[in-house]
Amino acid sequence: MSSPGGLEVPLWRAIAVFRFASLLYVGALVVRDADRYAHPLAAVVVLAVMLGWTVATAVAYARPAWRRWPLLLADLAVVVGVLLVTPWVIGREALAAGVPTLAVAWLGGPVLAWAVSGGRRRGTVAALVVGAADLATRDHLGDSSFTGAILVLLAGLVVGHVARLAVTAEERLQRAVELEAATRERERLARGIHDSVLQVLALVQRRGAHLDGEAGELARLAGEQEAALRALIAGRDATDPPAGGSDLDLRTLLGRYSSATVSVSAPATPVPMPAPVARELAAAAGAALDNVDRHADGRAWVLIEDEGATVTVSVRDEGPGMPEGRLAEAASQGRLGVAQSIRGRVTDLGGTVRIHSAPGLGTEVELTVPRGRG
Repeated sequence: MSSPGGLEVPLWRAIAVFRFASLLYVGALVVRDADRYAHPLAAVVVLAVMLGWTVATAVAYARPAWRRWPLLLADLAVVVGVLLVTPWVIGREALAAGVPTLAVAWLGGPVLAWAVSGGRRRGTVAALVVGAADLATRDHLGDSSFTGAILVLLAGLVVGHVARLAVTAEERLQRAVELEAATRERERLARGIHDSVLQVLALVQRRGAHLDGEAGELARLAGEQEAALRALIAGRDATDPPAGGSDLDLRTLLGRYSSATVSVSAPATPVPMPAPVARELAAAAGAALDNVDRHADGRAWVLIEDEGATVTVSVRDEGPGMPEGRLAEAASQGRLGVAQSIRGRVTDLGGTVRIHSAPGLGTEVELTVPRGRG
């Protein structure tokens, strides 16, 4: 079903105006040709029914929740019913002599409603049903007999197409508004981060740059995090590939984790992956290494396996390991490092995470992702 508001509202209002205008035309024809009808009083009754239904549909279609199949089918049935009683009310001889049917242009109402609610296909179906009912009221079919049916069919196609364009335009406008709101929020956060976190990181990096040992290492890490954070709030990643390239070598991204306590083993040849995929996989591996640093004295082995369609990164340590159920317990306590930083990233890439661990036997985390276009 169509969306309940926005750019479609004027179309529903236009249909209501069309129904009342076409009903006035029908009334004028009834007044003019009543003396030629076989049952003039029945024509008045049918006209009253048409007026009541016009008012009812104007009210019903104004409510988005009512624009559903029961109302659409009832709308179509009323018009078909008016067409089918036309030969009895007007008379076959009068119709053959050129007297218009009772519905005339009013029969286009449900066709337009179906087209706005469901597009070209639904409008075409309604037009075919109404056109067939209109032709069934005539004893002799000629070129002029098909004119009304063809016009109704064209109306269903054109209005349905316009309605779908309106829905598409509204969806794109909504996405643009959401993107603008997200951009403004990013800018607001960037200002706050710049005034606090970035200045602190820059201060740590400057004060500790000349120091040796762990203090110097902390200063270096603060500088790296400052650069990464500046790139993040600017809307790009610090490891973005150069212009003209779309792939990154996973070995380069994971190689930065290599240290005296972290051993990285990789194939001799490059392991190219789409840049977004490579960055997310490297970030997941980095989160696993953070856990090693906190819980297993920082000693770890990283293995990159290029398996063609997939790439697997394994992070193994010889720490104390984890008892069964420890990850679920950590998640319940709000500690979501594995759940979000590792599993969340890999799942978003369409990959899998396997964790092998036991008390006293260390932990191995296997991250497998498909080599797709990110």
